Amino acid sequence: MRDYKKLRAFELADQLVMEVYRVTREFPSDERFGLTSQLRRASLSIASNIVEGCSRDSQSDFARFVEIAFGSAREVEYQLSVANRLDLVTREQLKSVLEVATETCKVLNGLLRSLRS
Repeated sequence: MRDYKKLRAFELADQLVMEVYRVTREFPSDERFGLTSQLRRASLSIASNIVEGCSRDSQSDFARFVEIAFGSAREVEYQLSVANRLDLVTREQLKSVLEVATETCKVLNGLLRSLRS
């Protein structure tokens, strides 16, 4: 069993959740069940899948959950680009949250590669 709190991927995923919640707080109320909900769920899914994967005994199970987390991280990147094109986030907000999302993707990808080798 792994300690998810010691993983850089989890630290970044947790930071991304906080950033997404902070940014989406300012979204219009008519987006509550749309992009706000999707972004929050996808960001939570990243951290949650890392935690669940750490509880698995086999490395292949852990890798499967990290792969799911990586997919959710890419989903967040796309949803942020949609929010930007809809003018729901400022340039500064987008830059801040995208930096964390991009770094999360990089670290998850590296972790996934190391688990598969």
